[in-house]
Amino acid sequence: MKLAVGFILFEDATAKYLADFLPSLYQALGFLQPDKYQVYAIDNSRTGNEENFQILSEFQKKLLQPLRNGSGINYQRVGKNIGFSRAYNLMLRLAAAIESEYFLIINPDTQLDSDSIRQLILALDSDGSFGSAAPKILHWDYKNRQQTKIIDSLGIVLGPGLRFYDLNQGLVDQASAGTTQILGPSGAAGLYRMSALKEIATRNYVTGQVDFFDEHFFMYKEDCDLAYRLFLAGYRSALVLEAIIYHDRTAGSSGRGFLSIFKDHQSKSRLVKAWSLRNQLYIYRKYWSKQNFFNKLAILRRAFMYFISYLILDKYLLKEFQEIWRRR
Repeated sequence: MKLAVGFILFEDATAKYLADFLPSLYQALGFLQPDKYQVYAIDNSRTGNEENFQILSEFQKKLLQPLRNGSGINYQRVGKNIGFSRAYNLMLRLAAAIESEYFLIINPDTQLDSDSIRQLILALDSDGSFGSAAPKILHWDYKNRQQTKIIDSLGIVLGPGLRFYDLNQGLVDQASAGTTQILGPSGAAGLYRMSALKEIATRNYVTGQVDFFDEHFFMYKEDCDLAYRLFLAGYRSALVLEAIIYHDRTAGSSGRGFLSIFKDHQSKSRLVKAWSLRNQLYIYRKYWSKQNFFNKLAILRRAFMYFISYLILDKYLLKEFQEIWRRR
């Protein structure tokens, strides 16, 4: 199998996008023969919420084969929100079982350019040292039904002190083409080499199953962790500028400085703030021993900045500092 594709569904947060997402996905898959790819969907909607299932069923009745017959979308409902990492681990295990060469992670709040998937595969086919490839992701103004030239992500890059951020996010796109190196793809869209993911996979000590994503990350920064693990294993990642995808992002970054961190903090919901902080602190703890002296100083400085800002703005988040270090 050449390619496996996976996406996660969750109630209206994804259902509203499917009428745009699904046709664009299958148009982008059109260069492959049907027996060369498999599409997976995990539905994290609560039991009783049928909206995403109904839309998928209607789409397949009109354009594809009947649902769950082995030739259309491999759909699974889990009945609760199990998070990003656990849901993708379920799909990645399925992809490994059919010996897929590549796996495409894609958010359903996206629209794919018709040539985007082909360009990503060409990049990985051309160089075995690439463990992943990222598209050029531009902002999709879903509310106004417009594809824009504002950059959502050109992939993840790494700054001092384990500071992960989306390259050029918020800037106006300049027409360009070619392949350049980054740390890894954004979690919104990225193509991965399955052999590379198998190399860095770990054994879940609770379930005994293989984990590709670290399930400590329920949501947010799991893409950063995966990109960093591939980097530590010696794999490179390609930014493929000809592969264009549009994304209606709900939470993003506005920059790298302290003022940008403050602005991002103010714009996020309580839940997103908690997840972001918890996962960033977990990354610090997880990779502390692999950092040099100067990176450790940068980590301590950033952790102190977080502590002071939350002490002033959101005292409820201070417990995250205690909980994450208690797990050591």
